[in-house]
Amino acid sequence: MQIYATFDYSIRLELAITKLEKMGISEIFAVPLNNGPEDSEIFDSIHRSDGKSLLSKGMILAVFFSVIGASRGFKLDWGPIYWGLIGAAFGFILGFCIDLYINLKKTKKRRTIKGKTSEIIIIVNCNESEGREVEKILWEQLAVGVGKVD
Repeated sequence: MQIYATFDYSIRLELAITKLEKMGISEIFAVPLNNGPEDSEIFDSIHRSDGKSLLSKGMILAVFFSVIGASRGFKLDWGPIYWGLIGAAFGFILGFCIDLYINLKKTKKRRTIKGKTSEIIIIVNCNESEGREVEKILWEQLAVGVGKVD
């Protein structure tokens, strides 16, 4: 039987391994996971999206400024259609720049946060009779998740 568990890297992980070794289990395999790249892409592609949109504020401000431009355009030389389009373009560019600035600032702030450790996966090979006790030890030592394969 194999039991898989994930832990945040802490003293609890060491305690779990020590308790399993005291139980007589010698086949314990620990794999640390990497944190991944620190640089993230600003623009989404067809194959990858992080769920952050740079267009939402731009679209909202485009509608807002186009309505204002069209209503003011009745009194201006070029008319409401041109001033509505000018207002929409200005609002979209302004909203896009605001979203881009906020996203770049969050990305820079996220890169400066250090000390975040990744998780560690533990694989324990044991007998069927020891499985229940091994799971109990892993849960007591605050495992993030535990799974087993018979």
